[in-house]
Amino acid sequence: MLRQLSGRNSGFAQSFSTASLNPALPWLFVGLGNPGDKFKGTRHNVGFELIDAFADYLKISVSNVHCKALFGQGFVGNIPVFLAKPQTYMNLSGESTGPLAAYYKLPLNRVMFHDDMGLPCGVLRLEDKGGHGSHNGLKSVIDKFRGNREFPRLRIGIGRPPGQMDPKAFLLQKFNALARERIDAALQEGVDVLKQMPLEGLAECARWFNREQKYKHIRPQTSFVC
Repeated sequence: MLRQLSGRNSGFAQSFSTASLNPALPWLFVGLGNPGDKFKGTRHNVGFELIDAFADYLKISVSNVHCKALFGQGFVGNIPVFLAKPQTYMNLSGESTGPLAAYYKLPLNRVMFHDDMGLPCGVLRLEDKGGHGSHNGLKSVIDKFRGNREFPRLRIGIGRPPGQMDPKAFLLQKFNALARERIDAALQEGVDVLKQMPLEGLAECARWFNREQKYKHIRPQTSFVC
């Protein structure tokens, strides 16, 4: 069972207190997904995969338990970054992200990573705010943020279900080989923008990153089913 770590017996409060002396405000990155081996590699878990890819780049572990999430911390330059993977299951993501945002008091510097059927497979989009788009994980997050939708999110395109396929079944399927290749490349592109975001800021990163991603829409190879 997950347990809430207290400031007294964990390093989180102490490390954040030290980081708060730094003029650079920390960033909180949260990937949405479902815990457990049976969900690994499924379309609904690409948010977790991006957290793992970024943690590999930072050479940190995301294995501590904090606010019902697997949690890790590191630095981009001299800027503290916190990485989290809520373990509440997707539809209850807000039960972890709400307390995390409150704990670190970061009303703007919190970014959600999530799968999005509204984008072609492997296409990413960085936005400063938005709705939930019928994504149950985002619905839960917005609810726990008391209706506030003005938080950044990195949308990870997974394509749409083929034919009359049930969207829920589609989300819980694993990628085919060709789609897996596209998603792996997209995750690396995601890491490229994440490592610049604390240094350049969201608006500047979104300007060049979304321009680069836009051209994927007109490439023939993005039209296949994930």
